[in-house]
Amino acid sequence: MTERPIVGISLGDVSGVGPEVTAKALAKPKLRRALVPVVFGDGPTLEQHGTFRGYERVTPETLGRVTKPTVCVVTELREKDRHPGKPTRTGGRAQYRYIEEAITAARAGKVDALCTAPVSKEQITRAGIPFMGHTEVLAEAWGREVLMLMDGPRVRVALATNHVPLAEVSRLLTEERLVGQLQLLSRSLKPVVGRAPRIGVLSFNPHAGEGGLLGREEVEVIGPAVKRARKLRVDAHGPLAADGLFARVKDFPYDVVLAMYHDQGLIPAKALDFERTVNVTLGLPVPRTSPDHGTAYSLAGTGKASSVPMEEALLKAALLAGKARG
Repeated sequence: MTERPIVGISLGDVSGVGPEVTAKALAKPKLRRALVPVVFGDGPTLEQHGTFRGYERVTPETLGRVTKPTVCVVTELREKDRHPGKPTRTGGRAQYRYIEEAITAARAGKVDALCTAPVSKEQITRAGIPFMGHTEVLAEAWGREVLMLMDGPRVRVALATNHVPLAEVSRLLTEERLVGQLQLLSRSLKPVVGRAPRIGVLSFNPHAGEGGLLGREEVEVIGPAVKRARKLRVDAHGPLAADGLFARVKDFPYDVVLAMYHDQGLIPAKALDFERTVNVTLGLPVPRTSPDHGTAYSLAGTGKASSVPMEEALLKAALLAGKARG
């Protein structure tokens, strides 16, 4: 029997749905068969969920390479700082600490993959910690160029730029950057699809720029990047108009699409299959996944939040960890 991968799970904002959906997901038999969880979070919050009561209990200082489901207690928050639907600055600092400890464990080889429950950028920032997103923190932790991939059952969409204002996107799109991202996409997805992936590259402007009439990014940056990538044996195609491409999901012609900015990629990915689309960070030495939703404060504590996105993210983390181990 193949050894199950160890997946480190950061609990996210304890005032959001993270604890609930993590507990629900890990209670499923298919998850128990697929992985060994190590949950980094808040002791009192975890004790409220029956799923975690039989887990081994450790601290970040005593965590080793585990063989059974484990809770790593990072904080012991007061009740007012872990109340569902009512986030606090203390909770903001706590959710960032869960990410930090999970990353530390991954860097030390104590977990084989990471899965991050939803956090609140606003609450972490209000706590005095500059934070644009998990992807940026992970890139800095390993000192690597990374790529955000929305991996869904019908389409995969990667993002050339992440959490930046739309007005800054054009400046950030460079030929060198896009060529590197296309190489990373091709290299990362080849083991998944079993061959060099066919990559569609979206345009930045409407109608792919109309030959420069509606903008020069396609002519001066995106088109040349695609040509260079093809010379490097990347199966890239474009620039492509986004409006027409995503209308073809029944016979989608690409294994993955590189979108130029956040909403250009996430709107179709979420619209096509919100629950089963998983956020994957490419370019790290360990796989990292996350469900494709936020903290959902209005649902926190109600028991109504679906665990399907978290289940999909955890299963994807285990699958990718298995492929990474060969």
